[in-house]
Amino acid sequence: MMFGATAIPYCGPAPLPADLWDQWNLDPLILAPLTVAAVWLCVTRLLTVRARLTGALAVTILAIAFVSPLCALSSALFAARTVHHLLLVCVAAPLIAFALPRASHVRFGAVMIATVLQAVVLWFWHAPALYEAALSNDLVYALMEVTLLGASVLFWVMIRSAPAPTAALGLVLTMVQMGMLGALLVFAGSAVYGPHLMTTAAWGLTPLEDQQLAGLIMWAPAAGIYLLTALIQVARWIGPDPESGRQPA
Repeated sequence: MMFGATAIPYCGPAPLPADLWDQWNLDPLILAPLTVAAVWLCVTRLLTVRARLTGALAVTILAIAFVSPLCALSSALFAARTVHHLLLVCVAAPLIAFALPRASHVRFGAVMIATVLQAVVLWFWHAPALYEAALSNDLVYALMEVTLLGASVLFWVMIRSAPAPTAALGLVLTMVQMGMLGALLVFAGSAVYGPHLMTTAAWGLTPLEDQQLAGLIMWAPAAGIYLLTALIQVARWIGPDPESGRQPA
């Protein structure tokens, strides 16, 4: 279905600033799994206390992304959609990965595959036609969100479990490709995302300014998360690994 007047994004029509705070997403298909996950984390004894707290924080981040008015704002502004996606790939995904048991025997090739897969998924859904399709069809939207989160969880699981030099390389490569995508959006000569061409004016932005703001968010703070984590991995390489208790070779 092509995007147009009859196509309503999953998060609802683009809100006006005065109406934003009323735009909570109470879809049972979102509330039910988040509630089940929260209750399970409260009662389970299969995870450590730290893992349960980390998982609970991940559930909170997912609620912010999908239930709070940020979801509706992402129908209006591509910059808000970028924040929404970065909450998934840079915050919720590593929290989920660190709530899971640490994997063993993670090889260099597995980390590189996960790194490339995450990059492919990210760039795939930022192709204008595919992004438009996701905002025009709820099933395509669900596929976009699930694949972005799933590929990122896999990436962070590999990063957490890999030797520090390999983890740092995967993080640096991710920083570079995310920065490249952000720069591409910043320096594009025109706005390319059709769903937001008519929705940014109420928020005091032109479509191109909205796109450039999204690119800056992706280019600087998001890429910075990967750089900071890479530096932590370098420190882990130089010093003892606090999780395993092993001394550096």
